[in-house]
Amino acid sequence: MPNTIISEGKTTNEAIEKGLKILGVSKDKVDIKILENSEKRSFFSILAPRVVKVELNVKENYQKENEQEIKKEFKELSASELDKAESNAKMFLDELLPKIGKEITYKIEKNEKGLNVTINGSDSSTLIGYRGDTLYDFQNILSAVSNKGISSKIRVILDIENYKEKRVKTLENLALKLAKTVEKTGKSVTLEPMQAYERKIIHTKLQNSDKVTTKSIGEEPRRRIVILLKK
Repeated sequence: MPNTIISEGKTTNEAIEKGLKILGVSKDKVDIKILENSEKRSFFSILAPRVVKVELNVKENYQKENEQEIKKEFKELSASELDKAESNAKMFLDELLPKIGKEITYKIEKNEKGLNVTINGSDSSTLIGYRGDTLYDFQNILSAVSNKGISSKIRVILDIENYKEKRVKTLENLALKLAKTVEKTGKSVTLEPMQAYERKIIHTKLQNSDKVTTKSIGEEPRRRIVILLKK
């Protein structure tokens, strides 16, 4: 993915600051090249708008590989480890869910890597939160509980009211819509901060595009995606 952008401003500093904001890095992490300097203007261009163009290139040592999130290694688990994890999860959910609402049910499925947990019911929507924030936090808590007393790493995947599947379709449609906007206008589009799981959906949907490409900028939890034209 590209790590170079061209930024504009009324002054050199303004152009640089705008570029740094888009890339999500500090000034010491980029090489800066001034392409057009408003201070060097001829008599005939005196009435033209003052514009400085700079090229910012992220230094090699700091270049961010697109969505190379740290992946934990999950080895194949024994039946006793899975049973223990399932027991931990059941005890936790049986105690917690009735306190949230009466119309909540859950289902746990075991696989070679861990547990898939689904929660449904009219009272379960409070566990999803804005853009799934509460769901992901709850998944982390459930994972910690399920792993208690187990030496191996148990992977726990939680979904509530089929939210994740619905969210995938929403993000894929958004990716295609914004890609068309970028193609039409030639201007890059920066999305709002997303979970790593959601950013991956956008990257994957557009990875085979002939017109646009994607990259991630910023630091967690404010890391976000930029969709831009291919060079």
